[in-house]
Amino acid sequence: MFDKEYDVIVVGAGHAGCEAAAAAANMGSKVLLVTMNLQNIAQMSCNPAMGGIAKGQIVREIDALGGYSGIISDKSAIQFKMLNKSKGPAMWSPRTQNDRMVFAEEWRLALENTPNVDFYQEMVSGLLVENNRAVGVTTSLGIKIKSKSVVLTNGTFLNGLIHIGDKNFGGGRAGERAATGITEQLLGLGFDSGRMKTGTPPRVDGRSLDYSKMILQPGDAIPEKFSYSPTKALEHQRDCHMTHTSELVHDLLREGFDRSPMFNGRIKSLGPRYCPSIEDKINRFADKNSHQLFVEPEGWRTVEVYVNGFSTSLPEDVQFKALRSVVGFENVKFFRPGYAIEYDYFPPTQLKHTLETKLVSNLYFAGQINGTTGYEEAASQGLMAGINAHQKINEKEDFILKRDEAYIGVLIDDLITKGTEEPYRMFTSRAEYRTLLRQDNADLRLTPRGYEIGLAREDRLRRMEDKLEKSEKFVQFFKDTSVLPDQINPIFESVNSAVVDQSFKMFKAFSRPNVTMDHMMSIDAVANFVSENNLNREVLEQAEVQVKYSGYIAKEKNNADKLHRLENVKIPANFDYTKLKSLSTEARQKLTKIQPVSISQASRISGVSPSDISVLLVFLGR
Repeated sequence: MFDKEYDVIVVGAGHAGCEAAAAAANMGSKVLLVTMNLQNIAQMSCNPAMGGIAKGQIVREIDALGGYSGIISDKSAIQFKMLNKSKGPAMWSPRTQNDRMVFAEEWRLALENTPNVDFYQEMVSGLLVENNRAVGVTTSLGIKIKSKSVVLTNGTFLNGLIHIGDKNFGGGRAGERAATGITEQLLGLGFDSGRMKTGTPPRVDGRSLDYSKMILQPGDAIPEKFSYSPTKALEHQRDCHMTHTSELVHDLLREGFDRSPMFNGRIKSLGPRYCPSIEDKINRFADKNSHQLFVEPEGWRTVEVYVNGFSTSLPEDVQFKALRSVVGFENVKFFRPGYAIEYDYFPPTQLKHTLETKLVSNLYFAGQINGTTGYEEAASQGLMAGINAHQKINEKEDFILKRDEAYIGVLIDDLITKGTEEPYRMFTSRAEYRTLLRQDNADLRLTPRGYEIGLAREDRLRRMEDKLEKSEKFVQFFKDTSVLPDQINPIFESVNSAVVDQSFKMFKAFSRPNVTMDHMMSIDAVANFVSENNLNREVLEQAEVQVKYSGYIAKEKNNADKLHRLENVKIPANFDYTKLKSLSTEARQKLTKIQPVSISQASRISGVSPSDISVLLVFLGR
């Protein structure tokens, strides 16, 4: 059955594995996707949602490059929200609530309709390695499958251990067994590993909830979508709701703290800092007498509900008793309790920027195996690993995104340069060039790059070029066209801005605070230009950002250019830092361990000081 050699074997069919398989196959590689259960492809193991702060930008970037996550999210969405609209456009972040079952079904159908993807259901228990190069995998049945490269996307399955109160048992996810064998082999090959923890809340029966006591959380009045391709925006949406815990709920939860694996020492690994369990929130924020709970439907037709904000590993009886004291949950019925899970990960400083391991060539890690948390972070790594596996075996150039090109570039650079000891989650604050990395321009930034490597299709490129041409033409119109005082002063007065007594350039008028595109559209010349050129909402939004934030954008581009100069100062491979006695001891140790490829990457390593960088520059003749 497996007498042929595959180009890429992808182990695991979560968000990372699905994107890796799709990317490599769409670029022309013969791909085998191996998973322990083909019925659980692209399972939303935690909340049924995609996007959010910075994560929404990542989904748009995946889509711009030619990945599937944005398209699947649009097809399975039940609600859309653009978060942070009250802030500047660098902070705007799209988010969908999704139908969990439709999401998984659409992913499977997309993969089944992708040429070059084969499927196999079994546990991969080991790797085939020859001369420090990955050449395939072995399964629990002893089957050896040969390949030119391997991508590991094992999620929480590597020696996974599930905790509910004082009970624990092996498992990679509720109802699924853990994966064994791979960690032990990798340790034998010289890799370092660690343990991390994550958790999930109870799922409950929506028929047992009283929504009239909760706060309504509707979607946007005019919903947008993730994908730059012609997917459909939502015509109707499902509502979410919000309620709160109370001191009574907290007291009931505290009664079970002595049986909590978090507090009695059973769980020793670190969980996600920015998505703590309810018991962790009560313990860390003891001064708060309530916490928000978001009540999220799992789909269009199911009654199952996800209780966002109530992640827990407390005993099931404690969970149930406490949740019944939450407003609107007085008669709640559980579908299943919340739980925590511990699993193996491999510190990502052992990887190159391509996500290929330094110790074993043609072996790639993507997703939670690298210490990240979140569907979006995993999917973006899978995409990059799949692309680079294809590039490597075809002797093509590495595909690497810089920090000023994409949040994906920030994510991977952070991981391999700084490492992580707790589950890494992306935020806009992690990106020093976030004004450049907006959700509205991901296609302008990345579709040409996706097209160059054969992943993004030509129709995507043409749509992007049309958007770019129209938005640039519109911005130039504002620069070239003047407006009379009697046309612009009513707008200025409405936003408490100083009036003018002579003709005024539209670009300058539009640049003023609180003057919006809607204001400018009230001017006949602007409305006529929009109509004559058939400009859609995307183009209007792009033009508005380019006008109002032109100064900030130019400043960040200038800073990015300075970074690129340091990126171009390369450090030789396997450089011996011990011969540079002027380096600090910590710098020598960190640089030797991480082996940065450029001065810019070296400067971002914790413990490497500016004086250490000066020493390196002098030695390299700069």
